[in-house]
Amino acid sequence: MAATDYGSHRLVVGAHYGMRDWLAQRVTAVVMALYTVFMLVVVFWPGQLDYARWQALFANQATKLFTLVALLAVLYHVWVGMRDIWMDYVKPVGLRLSLQVLTIMWLLACVGGAVQVLWRV
Repeated sequence: MAATDYGSHRLVVGAHYGMRDWLAQRVTAVVMALYTVFMLVVVFWPGQLDYARWQALFANQATKLFTLVALLAVLYHVWVGMRDIWMDYVKPVGLRLSLQVLTIMWLLACVGGAVQVLWRV
């Protein structure tokens, strides 16, 4: 249950605290697993695995979109995990907030770089 601080007392204000994050971790893990299977099929598919084949694969909009969705799943999965690590193990509030902001900035930079690479093909 969610709790809100009121002085030295904690007031319970709702149920299913953390359920959204738990579900997000499971859903993003499924997306990552599906993308991994897709990439394994591509790699082990009969034929030569060369630049032309990769270029043709990623010229397809569906592949680009699936890759972007998988990347966003990875990044959200990382965010939930890192945020929980910062909250659980970094006690000074200012340091924890700084680490969370740096994590968000790094993840956004990763998305920006990935979008540039995906849509450059």
